[in-house]
Amino acid sequence: MKIVQTNEAPAAIGPYSQGIVVNNLFYSSGQIPLTAAGDMVQGDVKEQTHQVFKNLQAVLKEAGAALETVVKATVFIKNMDDFGSINEVYGEYFSTHKPARSCVEVARLPKDALVEIEVIALVK
Repeated sequence: MKIVQTNEAPAAIGPYSQGIVVNNLFYSSGQIPLTAAGDMVQGDVKEQTHQVFKNLQAVLKEAGAALETVVKATVFIKNMDDFGSINEVYGEYFSTHKPARSCVEVARLPKDALVEIEVIALVK
């Protein structure tokens, strides 16, 4: 088991890792729209989703994986009315490669984020 940590994504805000590699699989912790410096992106749900993907790309890279190797994504959203906007941004990152996905509305996310995404990916 290998712990994944990069300064290119926000540090964990609790007692957990940015991600873990076990055998050939990378499991990310949920990424919210914090910058690598730990500042919350204050924009709309699209801007927040772009930041989440920036964070995911950083931890995936550190793990030896990439968006193209993601096999499963779980999307947590604060408001199901944002589903279309999040899907629009999501489709920019997963255009030809479309991993399995779940999307659920939740009552509240850490730091009052509008979106959080976690992934499972194959390590190259």
